[in-house]
Amino acid sequence: MKKSLILAALVLMSAGCFAQKNPLVKKAKNYALAETPDFSAARAAIEEAIAAEPTAETYYWAGMIGYQELAQENYNQMLGKGVHQDIAGKAVEESYAYWLKADELASALVPNKKGDLVPADPKVRANIAKKMLEYYKQQELVKYGIYLNEQRDFANAYEAFKMHIDIPELAMMQDAKLQKEMPRDTIYQQYKYYAGIFAVQSEKHPEAIAILSEMKDGDYEAISVNQFLYQEYVAMKDTANFVATLQNAIARFPQESWFMQNLINYYIFSGQEQTAVDYLAQAIEREPNVAQYHLIKGNLDENLGHYEDALKDFDNALAVDPTLADAMAGKGRVYYNQAVKLNEEAAMISDNKAYKKALDEMNEVFRKSLPFFEKAHEMAPEERSYIQVLKGLYYRFHDEAKEAEMKALLETL
Repeated sequence: MKKSLILAALVLMSAGCFAQKNPLVKKAKNYALAETPDFSAARAAIEEAIAAEPTAETYYWAGMIGYQELAQENYNQMLGKGVHQDIAGKAVEESYAYWLKADELASALVPNKKGDLVPADPKVRANIAKKMLEYYKQQELVKYGIYLNEQRDFANAYEAFKMHIDIPELAMMQDAKLQKEMPRDTIYQQYKYYAGIFAVQSEKHPEAIAILSEMKDGDYEAISVNQFLYQEYVAMKDTANFVATLQNAIARFPQESWFMQNLINYYIFSGQEQTAVDYLAQAIEREPNVAQYHLIKGNLDENLGHYEDALKDFDNALAVDPTLADAMAGKGRVYYNQAVKLNEEAAMISDNKAYKKALDEMNEVFRKSLPFFEKAHEMAPEERSYIQVLKGLYYRFHDEAKEAEMKALLETL
């Protein structure tokens, strides 16, 4: 029984193949097909064969050694001996690489007896295509990629999954019958997504971008794909593309505030405050009950000198969240900073009467800021910045008791 099973497993190597004339190839095959295979010796022999005769057929047989080692591992698993997934996976990748070289040589155009250009070895190419289809349908590279992921070897997990998803794209696999057996279905998209994620995890940024870019307009994990794509462009410092990715995602996924928030942050930190305000207006239109949107817009409008708009923004923030101390302080800051500006302008006035009038106007604006900072302090009593401003305002208005109170508070924080 055991012998028949062994024969069933090992016959895979010779089924559907053809006789070879190179004695080194025959030697390699004998090592690989022995009842106790010696794959190291088989590889040594095939390397000699390639050096002596680097033909499509020789490379094909080189790939068959890894194919046979995989068959041996699968047979061991069937017997309950377990499978060495690292050995099996490396064998698959090895044969894959040899077969790509074999196909390159087999598909090269050469003149026939009539002088017409024809593929050098169509029989080799057909045999490789069958084996590649087998790898694809049995998901041998996927199995290896999963194993590598479990080992946290993300770089090689990417390579394994990439090889798998590339099989349907290979020139040798473009026959209509073969294509029907390799649909680009949800499972295919899933494996493509995994390849992209492994590229991200191993910091293969160009490779990740290539895969994610192909998937960004599709339906599989579309939001996640676009988020990862944005982050990869950020890693590559590709501003134009990460901005475009965010803008496209905002249009496509209006319900996902993550994209809008990142775009707004970009415009804020790159000094494009008016553009940030414009996008905040869009964000508020979509989500009017997010107090932080109103607060940030208020801060930006203030920076741009749009004081009335800023006050409205802070009021809107407080309408959504009455406990938002920063919005209350924002209102006070608008008046406070206007007063500071009036103070600077007053210093330029030489006429005493006009100067006194300017100081009175300035102090009136400072007084407008005071109740807002007092309220903000009530809402967030441990916020140092509010206490510091209040100390200065109380000093300005000669309220020594409250000034001392603020000073004491600062010393305790």
